[in-house]
Amino acid sequence: MTTGKSETSTESTRYKLRLFITGSTPRSTHAIENMQKICKENLEGQYDLEIIDVYENPEATRDLQIIATPTLVKILPEPLRRIIGDLSDKERVLAGLNLAPLAPRKTV
Repeated sequence: MTTGKSETSTESTRYKLRLFITGSTPRSTHAIENMQKICKENLEGQYDLEIIDVYENPEATRDLQIIATPTLVKILPEPLRRIIGDLSDKERVLAGLNLAPLAPRKTV
């Protein structure tokens, strides 16, 4: 399953992410929801998020040496980074993606 939009971003700034999960467990579902929210808020139009269920596609774990799930792998832009867990710690995820959180919007 791949989500994301390819609007006006360039290939050099586009994020390529893979989220490895195990079935439809609550932890996997929570990781998917957290990552989709983080991408929508911080990478709108600049990402490709591939969700890989290791039960359905176990060979996909070999190349990236996935030993725990959920695991998010940032493939591009380099360097490759891995974040393990349900991705509920937004600040940690943003740091792992080398992104700064957006400043709160001011209401006028």
